Amino acid sequence: MIAQDSIEALKTRLDVVDVVSNYIELKKAGVNYKAPCPFHDEKSPSFVVSPQKQIYHCFGCGVTGDSIRFVMEYEKLNYPEAIEKLAGDYNFSLQYTQGGQKKTDTRLMEKLNDWYKTLLDSNQTAKNYLNERGIFESSVEKFGIGYAPTSQQTITYLKSHMFDIKEGIELGVLGQGENNIYARFIERITFPIHAQNGSMVGFGGRTITGHQAKYVNSPQTKIFNKSRLLYAYHHAKEAIYKHKEMIVTEGYLDVVMLHQAGFTNAVATLGTALTAEHLPLLRKGEPKIIMAYDGDNAGLNAALKASKLLSAAGIDGGVVIFGEGLDPADMVKNTQLEELNNLLRHPKPLIEFVLEQSVHTFDMNNPKSKEEALHSGIAYLKTLTPLLQEEYRPYLAALLNVNKAIVRLQRTPTNQQIPTLSPVLAREDIWELSLVKTMLEMPSIIENILDYLDASQLRYHAQEFVLALQSQTQHPMLIKLILNDSIKAFKEEDLKNEMLFFLRKYYTQELKKIRNFNDIPFDKKAFLIRQFTEKVNQLKRGELVPFSN
Repeated sequence: MIAQDSIEALKTRLDVVDVVSNYIELKKAGVNYKAPCPFHDEKSPSFVVSPQKQIYHCFGCGVTGDSIRFVMEYEKLNYPEAIEKLAGDYNFSLQYTQGGQKKTDTRLMEKLNDWYKTLLDSNQTAKNYLNERGIFESSVEKFGIGYAPTSQQTITYLKSHMFDIKEGIELGVLGQGENNIYARFIERITFPIHAQNGSMVGFGGRTITGHQAKYVNSPQTKIFNKSRLLYAYHHAKEAIYKHKEMIVTEGYLDVVMLHQAGFTNAVATLGTALTAEHLPLLRKGEPKIIMAYDGDNAGLNAALKASKLLSAAGIDGGVVIFGEGLDPADMVKNTQLEELNNLLRHPKPLIEFVLEQSVHTFDMNNPKSKEEALHSGIAYLKTLTPLLQEEYRPYLAALLNVNKAIVRLQRTPTNQQIPTLSPVLAREDIWELSLVKTMLEMPSIIENILDYLDASQLRYHAQEFVLALQSQTQHPMLIKLILNDSIKAFKEEDLKNEMLFFLRKYYTQELKKIRNFNDIPFDKKAFLIRQFTEKVNQLKRGELVPFSN
């Protein structure tokens, strides 16, 4: 079992915004963050994450919890599995109550990578390839580049170092066929792949002996998802945050050579196009995204898809397309640094690139084809904000050589509002919820409140009042209230007047009820009328009335 104190230590390292943003795209909304809920189908964001309270809550489906609960629900893991997943993500070593400390998932790969690095030193063919590509020894060391031998040599190495073959399969360094176990990286130069926190999660491999696939990556595992990772992000993130710019390339060598030339904010996708799953990582630090792609058809198509994705997501950036069979790595090797720097400093803006590429695929001499280009451009513009749509209408018209009046965009009605996160509340509802929120935010005043007010006096939210008294801050009803920005806590200096307002109304209503009672003795009714009349008069004079049963 995982030691409880180890779990508590891990929790102190977790930030719910950071954890959740690794899975879904969050947007700032006041002191909180919002997003469409990942646990039910919706378009308007009702999922709220609170960095202050370290919790999330969906006002639509009611799910709520902390960082660990989110990983459990999203990844479909049990509690220990979620703990171990987060420990791996945050490079945290868990302690176990039985059998000492469990090997971390990354230990096998880190040990294997150390071995691959020693093998590179003794493989002249691999060293010659890296040298021919212009890679310095310092870059080989920085990026941990190695060499994977034959399949049997890798399996023998793992067995001789007492690693579990099953674990090797689970982590993707080994594969299992119908009749045999095999290594996934055979006679390849290896590039270790890390999570954003620096923990190793997989490999990329480049053949130097003519294997059919030039590059291979680790398969999907419990710690490796290529659609959520960017190669060398752990090396680049400091420069990305500092310069507010990220260069995204297509390959490992592009990244290695760009870093070698001083472009230390460069990363690469892992053999896949940019996807919506990359967006949370791309948004960290709010950088401008510069895509540096090859000029072949595959590169252009990848750049076009990525530009559509990024611009629709409201991310700023541009595209640099390398022509004449060159790529960033080639330009660094050829010492074309000034030219490379000029290209990266002046990329084609994302929206302009998409419109140009979209239009250029049609024959402008054919009226019907030109009309299709118009519809294609309009369809893309509609993915942008109204302001950007209006700004780029003339640009699309100029590309098509038509009057901008032809570029007609249907507008969303201005009176269409995003649904509210909670139903409409009466004034009394809001007052009671504000009182409860005050108790949650200022627990020191609870005793003062209890001198004058009891849960039985609340008409709508007595249950929340009792939960607040019991400090059950993880109860879904209280979490929903905590994250509801439309409900404000009372200021401490206003609390007395607020209670005077509420209690005066409450005792006035009670007085009316007593006067209408016909089934109690006359003397008791007269006593109660005098008692409640005095309470109302006292409140009118600005004096709080102590609560009594």
